[in-house]
Amino acid sequence: MATDPLYLGFDLSTQQLKGLAVTSSLHVEYEAKFDFDKDSEGFNVKKGVLTNEASNEVFAPLALWLQAIDVVLQRFQAQGLDFRRVKGISGAGMQHGSVYFSEEGLEALQNLDSTKSLEQQLAGAFSHPFSPNWQDASTQEQCNAFDNCLGDESRLADITGSKAHHRFTGPQIMRLRTKYPERYAKTARISLVSSFLASIFLGKVAPFDISDVCGMNLWDIKAGAWNEELLSLTAGSTNTGDLKCKLGAAEVPEDGGAFLGNIHPYFVERFKFDSSCMIAPSTGDNPSTILALPLRPLDAIVSLGTSTTFLMSTPHYKPDPAVHFMNHPTTPGLYMFMLCYKNGGLAREQIRDSITQPVDPLDPWQQFNDIASSTPPLGQSSDPSSPMKIGLYFPRPEIVPNVRAGIWRYIYKSKPRSLMAPSSNLWSVPQDDARAIVESQFLSLRLRSQDLVESPSGSASHLPAQPRRIYLVGGASRNLAIAKVAGEVLGGVEGVYRLDVGENACALGAAYKATWAVERKQGETFENFIGGRWREEEFVKKIATGYQEGIFERYGIALEGFDFVEKEVLKGERNTR
Repeated sequence: MATDPLYLGFDLSTQQLKGLAVTSSLHVEYEAKFDFDKDSEGFNVKKGVLTNEASNEVFAPLALWLQAIDVVLQRFQAQGLDFRRVKGISGAGMQHGSVYFSEEGLEALQNLDSTKSLEQQLAGAFSHPFSPNWQDASTQEQCNAFDNCLGDESRLADITGSKAHHRFTGPQIMRLRTKYPERYAKTARISLVSSFLASIFLGKVAPFDISDVCGMNLWDIKAGAWNEELLSLTAGSTNTGDLKCKLGAAEVPEDGGAFLGNIHPYFVERFKFDSSCMIAPSTGDNPSTILALPLRPLDAIVSLGTSTTFLMSTPHYKPDPAVHFMNHPTTPGLYMFMLCYKNGGLAREQIRDSITQPVDPLDPWQQFNDIASSTPPLGQSSDPSSPMKIGLYFPRPEIVPNVRAGIWRYIYKSKPRSLMAPSSNLWSVPQDDARAIVESQFLSLRLRSQDLVESPSGSASHLPAQPRRIYLVGGASRNLAIAKVAGEVLGGVEGVYRLDVGENACALGAAYKATWAVERKQGETFENFIGGRWREEEFVKKIATGYQEGIFERYGIALEGFDFVEKEVLKGERNTR
C-alpha cells in the first residue's frame, strides 16, 4: 500500500466541484467530481445555478455546495484514497461570489458533528442562503456608484485593478445590504467562494487570498489595504467598522502558501484524515489556473469553460478599464492580468445546438467542428480584401463590452471601411455562425491584449507582437477545431498546447499550491519549486499550429472591423436606453 504524501486541490466552479490528489512529484493519483445538475438531490439548478431573469440575477444555493463536498470526499474514499496520506489541502473557487455566514453559522462550523453530513449541519449556517454567481448582472446601479466613487472607472481600475463589474463582490455586497437589510444585519462574516472552501476544512472562517481579494473592487492593490472610500460606499456609512468586521479586515496574508491551520477534527473522525494535515489559502479559479504550469514570460493561458478567460503573469502593473489586474496568488512582485467574458462555453453550445438537432450524445460537436473547420477564415473568399463576416454572440448580458443579451451579425469591408447587416444570401444562419462565434471570442481577446504583448523573438525576427505559447485549459481545450482557430487568431510562435488535465486546471493549480505550501524550502518560489518537478512531455501536448504568416495578419485587419462592430452595437444600446 502506498504511503507517500498526497496533496488535495479542489475547484468549486459554476457547474461542478472537482477534486484532485497529486503526489510530491506532481502526478495525479486520484480524481473525483460532483456535477451539480446530474448528481445533486433536492436542488432544481440548471447549469449549476438558479436565475431570476426579471432582475438579471444568477445565484447558487449554498447547501448544494455542502452536499458536493460530502459526496466528493466519499467518492475519493470509494476509490481507495487513504486520507491519512494527505499532508495539505488548497482550493480554487469561482471568483467574486460571496458567502454570508450568520453568527449561529460560525458556531455550527466550529462544532461540527462527525456523525452527520456537512449539509445536515450547515445548510442553515448562512444569513443569505445563496451565493451570487459571476454571471449575475443585477448590480448596474451599484457599479455606476463604484465607478463614480473615486472619480471615474479609470481611477477605480488604477486602485483596485478593475473598473466596476456586475459580478464583483463590492457591488454585490452593496446590493444585498439595500435589498435584504435584515440579512445583511445578521451577517457575521463575508467570505469569497475560495475562502468559503478553506473555511469548511478549517472549521472557522478563513482569510481572503491575496490574489482573490483583488476581485472585489474594494482592495487597494498597491497599498495592500482596503480602500476606505469604497468601504464607505459599500457600507452606506462613513463608519466602516462593521463592514470591516464582516470582511475580517486584518486577515489578508501576503504569503499564498501560508499555514492557516490544521484540518478540523470533523474530517479526522469522519474521513480519517491525519490531524496534522495543513490547510493553505484557497484562491480564485483564474489565479489557480495560472498555477497549473510554470508559466514563462509571454505565455498565455486561455480557459475555455463556461466563461472564456485570457490569463498572463507579468511584473508590470498596467491597469486599464478593459482588463483585470490582480496580485499573483503565490509570488510577491508579480501580477496577473485577465480578460474575462460571461459568454464562453454556453454561447458556443447555443450555436452548436441550433446547427445539430437533436445533438448526438456520442459526439455532440462533430457537425459544429466540421463546419467551423471547413469555413475559410472570416468567411472570406480567397481574396483577402473580400468582405468579412463578424458577429457578437451573447446569450447572457456581457461584461466587455457591457451590452444586453443578443446576437449581432455584420458584413465588414475594410476598403472602403463599412458595415452592413447581412442578407440571407450573404450569411447562412446558423451554419456560418459556427466559425464566426469562435473567431469572435478570440478576436475580442486579441483586441484587448494587443497592448500587453510583444514580439516573442526580438526585433530581429520582425514577428508581430503575440504570445510565445498559447495554453488551452477548460472543457473545450480538447476541441481541436477550436484550438486551430485559436492559433490562427491569437498566434503563438511556438504553437497551441493543451494541458494534459486541462479541464481540471483550477484543481490542479490548487493541488500544486498545497504541495508547494508544505514542501517548499525557505524562500523557495512557487515557480522554482514547480519548475524543478515539472516534466513538460508528461503534462502538455501540442494540438495546433500557432502563428501562421498571412492568416494572423488577416485577422489583424479584422480587429479593426471587430472594434467597429462593438462600437456600432454600443451606439445602438445607448440610443435605446
